[in-house]
Amino acid sequence: MSSILCINTGSSSVKFSLYHEEDEIFSGQFDNSGEIPFDDIFEALPNTPEIIAHRVVHGGEQYKEAVLIDDAVIARLSDLTPLAPGHQPRALAGIEAVRSRYPEIPQYACFDTAFHREMPELAQRYPLPRRVLDAGVRRYGFHGLSYESILSELEGRISERLIIAHLGNGCSLCALKNGRPVDTTMGFTPAGGVMMGRRPGDLDPGVILYLIREGKYSVEELDQLVNRESGLLGVSGIDFDMRKLRAMADTDENAAFAIDLFCYQIRKAIGAFSAVLGGLDLMVFTGGIGENSPGIRDQIMAGLEYLDCDTEVIPTCETLSMVRQVMRKSKSADE
Repeated sequence: MSSILCINTGSSSVKFSLYHEEDEIFSGQFDNSGEIPFDDIFEALPNTPEIIAHRVVHGGEQYKEAVLIDDAVIARLSDLTPLAPGHQPRALAGIEAVRSRYPEIPQYACFDTAFHREMPELAQRYPLPRRVLDAGVRRYGFHGLSYESILSELEGRISERLIIAHLGNGCSLCALKNGRPVDTTMGFTPAGGVMMGRRPGDLDPGVILYLIREGKYSVEELDQLVNRESGLLGVSGIDFDMRKLRAMADTDENAAFAIDLFCYQIRKAIGAFSAVLGGLDLMVFTGGIGENSPGIRDQIMAGLEYLDCDTEVIPTCETLSMVRQVMRKSKSADE
């Protein structure tokens, strides 16, 4: 079976994992917000991979599964850059860097948005005129590779009514009925939904209009505000790292308030999704905060005892989801 290299080009780091079938045999990370260090990555690998899979945040409406990358795919992904300006350009730069060095190696794009294309149209639509929808403005949802990973771990015991909370620097929740997504908190961009490390989540659109008119914010300044300066960082005025905020919560009221607001918003989203599902059988926490902060989990679930649901913590593995998608696509291409 082919060896598969999974590459995740984030805004300030590049993570990579080499798999043989479903076994991870090597992994690493380079922290670099400038030029992507692909020469260093390939020099670090014990062998040259046969297939390369890239995590791509935005696949738009078109892509519902992993896709073999060619010139046409790259052009379509480039067109989606305005929908994920903080993520898409670096993923594309990574793809081009690999093509330049190893043009013979097949590359696949695996999308964070693809998982949510099964959601009902009611969950994907904004209450805006049709012309705005036709321009591509809809609720796409993200963290799909993580949700797919959790479903794989739950295989054989998937509850009828399930909510998964991916809580890390980026946060979202997904409601699933019989293993199929029916709603999610993130929307048009990864800045929407619940409060996150540095993003505010959903805002009254009037807030943005007010800041433009009265605060004289430029588009670039607003982008910085909603993607880098808000969330836990903005409310606490200290940091976006939940571990640091929890360590300071007893002595710093702003740190404590940021945590309370975070937990309140997650709790409210769980309540809303339980209404969508008609109840809740299982609540799963994953992501850096979800997996490693039992105090945060307890604070979120406080007051939700009426749901009478089970709670589990399951580590996510987005790269394994990528490997499985690519193996399926590669196998179907060979048949």
